[in-house]
Amino acid sequence: MPKDTEKKKPGKKTMPATVIGVDIGGTGIKGGIVNLEKGVVVGERFRIPTPKPSTPEAVAAVVAEIVKELSSRPEGPSEDVPVGVTFPAIIQHGVARSAANVDKSWVDTDVDALFTRVLGRDVHVINDADAAGLAEVRYGAGKGKLGTVLVITLGTGIGSAFIFDGRLVPNVELGHLEIDGHDAETKASAVARERDGIGWDEYTVRLQRYFSHVEFLFSPELIIVGGGISKRSADYLPGLNLRTPIIPAQLKNQAGIVGGALQAAILLEPRRI
Repeated sequence: MPKDTEKKKPGKKTMPATVIGVDIGGTGIKGGIVNLEKGVVVGERFRIPTPKPSTPEAVAAVVAEIVKELSSRPEGPSEDVPVGVTFPAIIQHGVARSAANVDKSWVDTDVDALFTRVLGRDVHVINDADAAGLAEVRYGAGKGKLGTVLVITLGTGIGSAFIFDGRLVPNVELGHLEIDGHDAETKASAVARERDGIGWDEYTVRLQRYFSHVEFLFSPELIIVGGGISKRSADYLPGLNLRTPIIPAQLKNQAGIVGGALQAAILLEPRRI
């Protein structure tokens, strides 16, 4: 059929060049315009403190303000492009099944539907650690790595993303593995180190116990360590003795924004990502 007489298949969508990603945290909500080809934030991020109390309607209003500001920029995507949002909770089909560092009224809230209604455009929500994991295997430290890749974020708790052959297995809560009678994150998170006032050597011992257990359970090909503490990876990663290569994350504080945007694009056109 001649090119000028071809008909486009109904419902066919093309992958947008840029997508807005928003990363919701306990103290701040930040967003950016993400170049999906390169996996980088275009221009400056825009941040607003997380409202107190961090109720669904209050947070949704802040997300809407951030998206409005980013959309007004010359490089902002059009309003028919969905927005990707990360959220610190177990997210099942767009619904929050837990609430970490946000108001407990989020539990069982349909976050996708709430944000879509308030913003007046499609919004797709993903767990924050899952978003960081997607970003790292697509653009960062795990790029091109097949098999099982675990992305572990050390922060207020321990977040985790399980990626197999580039595909996310969502809501794998490895921070809540029970080790020696305790939730792992109560002993091995970055906050636990600060709370207990321990040095890097003692903290490395705790991390060794945690990562050895994770390695035994999943036999991953690669472990990537993220979170703010990844900036100090030279203080603890060299002291770990594992079979599995373990390396610091590359995208750092952009990982959530990039991963949230990527997830929105994956849901828009899954066969092309």
